[in-house]
Formats: sequence, structure tokens, C-alpha cells
Amino acid sequence: MKISDKTFVALNYKLNVGEGEDLELMEETSPENPLTFIFGTGSMLPAFEDKISGLKKGDAFSFVISPEDAYGEFNEEFVLELPKSIFEVDGKFDDKQVFEGNILPMTDSEGNRMSGSVMEVREDVVVMDFNHPLAGEILNFEGQILEVHDATPEEIAALSYSSGCGGGCDCSGCDDKGAHACGCN
Repeated sequence: MKISDKTFVALNYKLNVGEGEDLELMEETSPENPLTFIFGTGSMLPAFEDKISGLKKGDAFSFVISPEDAYGEFNEEFVLELPKSIFEVDGKFDDKQVFEGNILPMTDSEGNRMSGSVMEVREDVVVMDFNHPLAGEILNFEGQILEVHDATPEEIAALSYSSGCGGGCDCSGCDDKGAHACGCN
């Protein structure tokens, strides 16, 4: 069976970012914990699905996705200086959660949830980056299709409920397109 809409897909992959010989491994699945998803449900990057469409069990793949077809270019406007006071708990700055490199769940003024990476903690502000962690990156995928079959109602329900974005990867969730980095967020 070939990968097409509403098929259950299990695959192993390595995701490297960068170009040429300057690649950095970002994610890797294993046979014990493959990426699983229902093809055509919007849980994956459209460019990722385009590249594996029509493949079948046992097929290997290797392809590149440009930033504009993945998570966009890095946008300086998504790097914000936020008042340190909004990170206080009981009147005290929360240095156990707010430290350089940590990713924090945040909510904007309209109630939209997002994740931000703490870039720097200054005297009066916290510099946060709200770009997707893979913004501006060239994504290099290499892997193999492990399973393809018609998705059962149970599989559809389980994958829809598990993380809202497909399951399988060890990632922190979905982006605003509902995609893993394969997408991971």
C-alpha cells in the first residue's frame, strides 16, 4: 500500500539542519519509537507530506525542505523584551523557571498560547524569542517507511488525542500549523 490520504504511517528518520558538510543532528527516531501519524490530516508539514506521498513500506527517503516551506525565516520582530515583573510569583522573580535557554509556555494578550525561549535575563527585562526553534533552518530528512495501512478509527482517535500533532517524536508539541519538526516544535 502506498502513502495517501487517511493512511496510517510509521517511519524512522534523522533530521539534520544546515547545509553541505555543516549539518547538525536535531532529531532521530528509533524502531522502538518511530514517528507515527495519519497522512493528510494536517499533522505534518505539507512539504514533508509532499515528499513522502506515494512511498510504501520499506522505501527509503532523503530530501531537503527549505525554511520557506518549513517554519519560515528567523524574524527579529519575534524577539521581545518583556518586563521582568511578569515573571514574578508571589512578588518574587521566578529564577527557577526563567533562565537562559529555558522554553516557557506563554499566553499573549488575546489568550493565544505559544512557547518562548529565554535568550537573556537582564536587570529589568527578560529577552524572549518566539520564533519556532527551527525558523530559518534548512531541514534535511533521511529515513525509511516502516508501516503504511488504512487508518483505523481507533488509530485516528489515539493520534488525534495523544498530542494533537501525531505522536512518535520526542518533541515539545505543535506549532501554529499543528506540525512536528518533521515537524517538532
